[in-house]
Amino acid sequence: MKYMLKNNNMENNSKMPLTAKSIKFMLVGFLVMLAGYIMMIGFTKNDPQVFNYDIFDFRRLVAAPLIILAGIVIEIISIMGIFTGKKKD
Repeated sequence: MKYMLKNNNMENNSKMPLTAKSIKFMLVGFLVMLAGYIMMIGFTKNDPQVFNYDIFDFRRLVAAPLIILAGIVIEIISIMGIFTGKKKD
């Protein structure tokens, strides 16, 4: 009997948890994180015989991790649905 009650509740709640808007925000968050990882890579020519000081660049040590964290925040907001604009009474 308990299983039947749970099953009945699931049938009534047929609303999709992620809307099209939240899926778009998830895609934006993924692209922001991807941009941060690309910034961290650097795209410089690596010669093993020459030391490259670009590994200590501001872009790799500070900016790229902050952009990755911004992408994670966008992902969390899109999953939790904070942006839906529900009115509080």
